[in-house]
Formats: sequence, structure tokens, C-alpha cells
Amino acid sequence: MIFKRIKPAFLRYLLYIFGSGALIIFLFILSIYIGAWGKLPNKDQLTDFKYQKASEVFSADSVLIGKYYLYDRQPIAFSQMPDHLIKALVAIEDERFYEHSGVDYRSLARVTIKTVLLQDQKSGGGSTISQQLAKNLYPRENKGKLGLVVSKIKEMFIAKRLESAFTKEEVLQHYLNTVSFGDNTFGVESAALKFFSTQANNLKIEEAAVLIGMLKATYSYNPRVFPATSLNRRNLVLRSMYLNGYLEKRLKDSLIALPLNLKYKAYDYNEGIAPYFREEVRKQLLKWNKTRKEEQQYNIYTSGLKIYTTLNYKMQHLAEEVMKRHMSNLQQRFEVSYGNNGPWNTDKQLIDKAVRSSSAYKKLIANGLNHKQAWDSLSYKKTITLSSWAGDKIVEGSTIDSIQHYLKFLNTGSLSLDPKSGAVQTWIGGINFKRFKYDHVAQSRRQVGSTFKPILYTAALEAGISPCTYFSAREVAYKNLEDWSPGNSSKKDEVFLNYSMEEALSNSVNTVAVKLLEQTGIEPVLKQAKAMGIISEQPKLPSLALGTGEIYVNELAGAYTSFLNDGKAVRPYVIQTITDQNDSILGNFSPKMAQNSAFSIKNGQIMLEMMKSTINSGTASRIRATYKLNNEIAGKTGTTQDNKDAWFVALTPKLVHVSWVGLDNHEIGFRSTALGQGANAALPLFALFMQELNKDSEFNHITRAKFPQPNDEVFDLLDCEPVKRDGFFKRLFSNPKKKKTRKFRS
Repeated sequence: MIFKRIKPAFLRYLLYIFGSGALIIFLFILSIYIGAWGKLPNKDQLTDFKYQKASEVFSADSVLIGKYYLYDRQPIAFSQMPDHLIKALVAIEDERFYEHSGVDYRSLARVTIKTVLLQDQKSGGGSTISQQLAKNLYPRENKGKLGLVVSKIKEMFIAKRLESAFTKEEVLQHYLNTVSFGDNTFGVESAALKFFSTQANNLKIEEAAVLIGMLKATYSYNPRVFPATSLNRRNLVLRSMYLNGYLEKRLKDSLIALPLNLKYKAYDYNEGIAPYFREEVRKQLLKWNKTRKEEQQYNIYTSGLKIYTTLNYKMQHLAEEVMKRHMSNLQQRFEVSYGNNGPWNTDKQLIDKAVRSSSAYKKLIANGLNHKQAWDSLSYKKTITLSSWAGDKIVEGSTIDSIQHYLKFLNTGSLSLDPKSGAVQTWIGGINFKRFKYDHVAQSRRQVGSTFKPILYTAALEAGISPCTYFSAREVAYKNLEDWSPGNSSKKDEVFLNYSMEEALSNSVNTVAVKLLEQTGIEPVLKQAKAMGIISEQPKLPSLALGTGEIYVNELAGAYTSFLNDGKAVRPYVIQTITDQNDSILGNFSPKMAQNSAFSIKNGQIMLEMMKSTINSGTASRIRATYKLNNEIAGKTGTTQDNKDAWFVALTPKLVHVSWVGLDNHEIGFRSTALGQGANAALPLFALFMQELNKDSEFNHITRAKFPQPNDEVFDLLDCEPVKRDGFFKRLFSNPKKKKTRKFRS
């Protein structure tokens, strides 16, 4: 009625329109408030939210080495957020934060007039920190322009409720713990660790300004991707801090003059230090979790567990650097040895088999394609990336080209552990976790070659065979084994030579090993292996003496610890303690040592002395001659048939180190023994590593440790000529070119 009295008519109609519009807007906002566009959280729900928190993995020396997460987030208390971080946030994002109660109506009016009416896109946003927190906690779901308006209004209501539920400090704390910094990184603690390798409470003013500057556009202002843009944004944050009275001009000017100084450290599943080790920890963590009652189980990706491992961060870093140095050099020599005639290029049957076993081929076949169709599809040229030690290379190639390319790569598995406890110090499961996920420490069983011989020799000593018993090096063809005739790799004439056990082991004489097995018996040797912790089934064949059985790297390492523990093997372990996010202990893990000795202390000392000879004068003598290592070391090399597996086991008083080198495809081996023998392919991984440890006094407890002195009886038992030559008449009436034949007796 009141509108009818208003004249002229156009003014009346204008008021009608304005009033109707206002009513529609009111009803629209009311509909959002009452939940017609999605229910708004109440105060109780707002105060009951829980962060999804990444689980953290630490080395034994308390270095964060990895995380398991859906969202990379480590929430922290407000007291752990430095004052300048808070001031930087308020200055650039919400300078009237302490004056409003969730919604800054002045900023809202400015945005409405400048952005909406005047179309000024540089006028800035009107969202407060409280509104941004609302968006973090309840991500927008509605699409389109109307959906954006609905989301904005919902965030205003939630922001008001947040301000009534939390103090200003709590709002800031929750915001900085939930906000995204890009790269699947959430919260300022994770961002500080990723971009500056420090915790949030240690951030410098200029570092805090970089992170806060990213919040406007996490990709565009990412300092790793766009350093110049990020630097400009950081300086804008510093100027805003100055204008708001948080920085003095002189300090502001000095900070603006500083470079970015990033210390980027990604905790990506595929990147970073010890990726194979972290994956093994994850697997064992999942197993541990399943042993708990269902109501006590955790989601390891969201529960914020802390996993303290046995890994030594510094040693792992050195081991990885040594691995890259040696394997890149070995790979080059390996490819040169084959030239253009590598089986990955010329062996059509090998290539066909590799393609057929690939996941890409199997997927095409599963989708209904026949072999020819699948092959044609995999032959299609496209832009692909091929990795090498020289770096990634983008080329035009097919999936088959890629399969052939990766067929030629040598791989490795190496492990070092504390022989007394079994605590793993370093773990390298392969050359590149991103490209080769298969772990050659815990997943790959390979023929161990001559590294099995110390187990055989131990069994022989336990059977009462004297270490000064002599065995002929002459090759024998065993009639009951289809004339099987194992030989030696040595080129010198050994027909008339007889070796003591020490000399035969140190020089890895195969013919003696078979004869020693024959005298000891296969069953006692298998029993000895089991007592020393070998759980993988071994062949009940004479070839057992030559290490034709397949064993895991970590399994072999555990067996060798018995030589340093009076005959008691320990099982390698990787996790020490697991706690929840409040640091309450959920699980402690202790060493698992065999209850009974696998052999006598005397025989253990004899074996250690024999393996010292391997280092000092036997197949591993390049430890002394080439690498100039004077540390106390015992060990054993190993090389399998056709040079497909190269092994080296090193024993020091405080460290057991096992390394394997070979190709994933068992059909490809080294072109020559000189290149592929354990002493050349695997031994350097230990030797170079020990050289690095020797340079650092922090590892003196390892590098300067001494073996216990054996008793006199041990030296007496080993006091004999290493080699005896057959007498004159035996040599006179024997044909050195004629192979002896007899039955294998066991």
C-alpha cells in the first residue's frame, strides 16, 4: 500500500523491483542458512573435526626420511608457529583479522563495488582467514556461478560460527594446519619441511614470507617452479608486513635484498633417500597393524603415526652415492663389452619373451586383442622418456623400444647391518625406485654362488674335518651325475695341486668345494644352513657346494652374522619403535637372535680367519691392493654360472655388508668373468663405502674396531702349508689332460 502513494510511477516501480530483489536475496540467503543447499555444520561439529595426518618415518638418528599419507600434513600447535609467520599471514591475507568476527564487511563492500560493479579484477578478495578456513574444512562442491555464490555465503556463515567456537589463535592455528601449499602438501609444518628442510618454528622471516605468499596461488607462486615470481610475491608480503607495522623499514629492506635460498626436500613415495627401505618399512607396518585388535588398528596414511627405524641416515646417503658412482661406471663398461650385439638388441626370442611378460602386453591381451594386434599396438611410435645414468631423454619410440631399453640395465641390492643386533644400517634395493620397484634385498632370490661356501666349510668343520686336510684341485667327472664336471675359474695348472681348506676357500676353488661336500654330506650342510638362518629351500644336489641355491640378500646377511655372534645368527630388522601422534608407544621391536649356536666358538673363529685370508690374499685381495683398505675385514666373493650374479659379503667387527649385482632378466649375464665376477661387480660397493666411512670420525666405532683375538688352538689348527704339490712319481705317471671319473659319494 505504501508504494502506491509514491509518485512518479517510475520511482514506485523502481522501489518495487528493489524490494522484490531484496526479498529474493533474503530468501536465497535464508535457504542457505536453513540447509536447503547443503546442511551447515553446527558448533559441536566444528569443534569435533579431526585432521588427516601423515605418518612419519625417522632414521635411527632422528632424521625424517619419509611419510605415508593421503594428504601430506603434520598439524602443530599455535605455540610452534613463529610470531612473524602469523604477522605475515595477517598482513597479506586479512589485515583486519583481529577486528572482525569472521566476515570483514568493509572488504566485502569493496569487492562488491570494485570487482562486481566496476569489473576491477585487481581489487583483491574479500574472504577473511576464517572464511578461508571454512573452505579448507568444507571444500566447495557446487559448480557454476550460482554454486560459487552459494559456497561463498555458506563460508560466511561457517566463518561466523568458527569465530564463536574458537579463539583468534585457534582459528589461525587450524588455518595454517589445513591450508594447501600445492604438491599435495597441507599445513605449514609440511611446507616448511618440503621447501626449507626445517620445522615451522625455525622458519626465518623471509622463509615464512615465501610460504605465506604461496597461498594466493600455490602453483603460480611455487618457489621451486617459478622462483622469480615467488621472489616478487615474497617481497610483497614483506612490504605488507612493514605497512602494517610488523617490520621496521631497515629490516624490511635487508630482507627484500636476500635471495630465495630454497632447501627443497620432497617426501615423495618415489623420490628421496632410501625409497626401497621405506617401502619395506611400510609393508612391515601394515603387517604389524593387522596383528592388532580390529578396534585398535590404525590407518597408516591418516593417523599420524611415528615410525622410528634402524637406518643410519648418513651411512645410507654415503651408500647411495657410492652405488650411483659404481653402477653408472659398471653399466657403461657392460654396454661397451657387448657393443651393438647386446641380446636386448639381437635376441628376438628374448625380446619376444620380455614383451609378452610386460604389463602393457598382458593388459592388451586381457582387453581382447590377439598377439599380432597387441604387438602392433606396442610397436606404435610416440614421444617417450627413457632413463639412463646420464639422465632422462625424450625420444620418439615405442613401448617395445622402452622394454628393450630397460632390459640392458644392471641392478643391485645391498644391505649393511649391525651384526650384534641385526639393526639395518643401510638398504639399497635397486638403482632407481621410480623405474624399478622390485626390491633386490627382500624380494629377489638369486643364486648365491661361492658366498654359500663358508656355510659348507662350517659344516665340514662341525663334522670333524680338520682345516689342514688337503683336497686335490683336479677336476672330476661324476659318472652318476651324467658326467657332471665342475671346474675352476683359475687359468693356472691346478691338476697336481692339493689345497688346505683355508687356501681353497680364500681362492674359491670349486673342485675342492664339491669334494668337501662329498666328504661332509649334503644333509649335514643343509642342516647347517638352516641353523644359520637360511630359510629358503636349497637344492639337495652336489651343485649345492657351488651355491646354485637361491637366497635373499637380507637372508644371507643374517646368516653371516653368526660368524660374529659365537654361532648365533640374528635376523635383520628395520623398525625400532612405533608411536601414535601423541608420542605414546604402540610397539617396540627388539633383535631376534637364534637361541642356539649353529657351530662351536672355535670353528667360528677358524672360519673368520679363513675369510680374512680371502681379503688378504684370495679372491677379494683388491680390497687391500686396489682400494687400500687397512680395516679389519673378512669376507667372501661369489660369481654364478655364466656370470649372471655377482656377490660380495664383507664382515667387520661392527658391520656386515652384503651386495649383489646382476640383471633382472636371468637370461642375460656379463660378457666376461673379468667384468662380472663378484670381486669386480659387487665388491666395489663395499670397498667404496668403507673408504667413505674411513674419512669420517663419526664412524670410528665401525672402522677402527678390531676382531677378538682367536685362541692359540685356532692358530695351531690353521698352521699348515696352504698348497701341497703331488709327488714326482704321481706327476710322472698321471696324464694332466685326462679327466678323472668316479661316482659322487654322499
